[in-house]
Amino acid sequence: MKSTVERLSPTRVRINVEVPFDELKPDFDRAYKKIAQQVRVPGFRPGKVPARIIEARLGRGVVLEEVVNGAVPAKYSEVVTASDDVSPIGRPEIEVTEIADGDKLAFTAEVDVRPELTLPDLDSLAVSVDDVDVSDDDVDEQLESLRARFGTLTGVERPAAKDDFVLIDLSAAVDGKPVEEATTTGFSYQVGQGGLIEGIDEAIEGLSDGESATFTSKLVAGEFADQDAEVTVTVTAVKERQLPDADDEFAQLASEFDTLDELTADLRERLGRVRRMEQVTQARDKVLDALVDGTEVPLPESVVQAEVDSALHDAVHPFEHDESKFEEFLGAQGRTREQFDADTKEAAERSVRTRLVLDALADAEQVSVNDQELTERIVFQAQQYQMPPEEFVRRIQEAGQLGAIYSDVRRSKALIAAVRAATVTDASGAPVDMSDLLGEDDEPEPQVLEVPAPEDTAADTAADTAADTAAEESPAAAEKQADEKARADS
Repeated sequence: MKSTVERLSPTRVRINVEVPFDELKPDFDRAYKKIAQQVRVPGFRPGKVPARIIEARLGRGVVLEEVVNGAVPAKYSEVVTASDDVSPIGRPEIEVTEIADGDKLAFTAEVDVRPELTLPDLDSLAVSVDDVDVSDDDVDEQLESLRARFGTLTGVERPAAKDDFVLIDLSAAVDGKPVEEATTTGFSYQVGQGGLIEGIDEAIEGLSDGESATFTSKLVAGEFADQDAEVTVTVTAVKERQLPDADDEFAQLASEFDTLDELTADLRERLGRVRRMEQVTQARDKVLDALVDGTEVPLPESVVQAEVDSALHDAVHPFEHDESKFEEFLGAQGRTREQFDADTKEAAERSVRTRLVLDALADAEQVSVNDQELTERIVFQAQQYQMPPEEFVRRIQEAGQLGAIYSDVRRSKALIAAVRAATVTDASGAPVDMSDLLGEDDEPEPQVLEVPAPEDTAADTAADTAADTAAEESPAAAEKQADEKARADS
């Protein structure tokens, strides 16, 4: 087999392949066997029809078509696997250019590839993160939150106020017609917490046990979604939360400590660790931005478009792919379709650019992923989607997305290497040592350093696919799968 590669652009190549017919004997054997299973010829059992009878009955062209359909994808994969210069990141456009029976099969494949990138020197990267600052107010807030967990609710004979807990009955009507799904009784609600129905907090405040109020609010779901309804709320009980005193007795109740001073010292230490983890996250985000912004990345158009198509599919899916309903939704948010399309394309370009940079960095740093690291990420994401790991793995394997998770682990490890190499200082100008949080070079990557982006990463896409019972592969998912397969092959 002969093959040549033409560089059409920094992100696209044409692969020319010629396959001698003597290399296609296994493909002819497979084709004859498959066709023999499908045809019925008197005097021969299914699957036992000789090749000369098949050609006599169906014609040589049918056999050649079956051979070509099986051989071309296989030969393309062989060429890509054997090449050190081609790293496809999309589906190829294949054209059979010649079928010289008995001589050769020729075809071309145009495909987007990972461009060659010149990355910034990691040692030159310098970023600044916030100081680790834990104030007394921060500690007091944590202590108040802990006291609230041990608080008790006591009924009171007064009007409801913000932060009180109330039992309420709710009913709603649109044009005098009751809305059954908006009717409930004995519902427990904390005044001021929001998220229930617009206007309810204002209606409840000032009501005592047994009093009612009616207000107008727009329904957000159900048969009367987006319509104004007359909502009636009746308070059946008012309770206030009484917090335990902040003293040594409370410290013993709420923790393993004997004194309040020991408890508050522990809260301060825990907050300090949280602030340090926030520093790591900031450093990761800023180093990633510096890498991406400091690298000239030619973008493969088909890959970007696949990302845009996938984002659009996900956006209109809740509206049953009704474009007019989707545009109405955007209008209610104060956005136009043109703005959405522009934002989506910008996010897609950033997503593709980020993946290409991190893949190039992973290659430069010779990053590998072991079974333990891959398993830990799978278990972690299965927990996020509240799925048993075995079920999660089955779903992503069915969707062909296991490679996408592998790629994201590899990218995360590459980003950790960049953070280790970068100079990180706090807002005061002091150097920040993150070695204890980043781990050693040969340790599994911490979950805190999963690759962030304003768009979904490949692992996010894989997890969403696994959580979707339909497990329907999107164009962008297909691109990522092809990307990973080519990366693994090369």
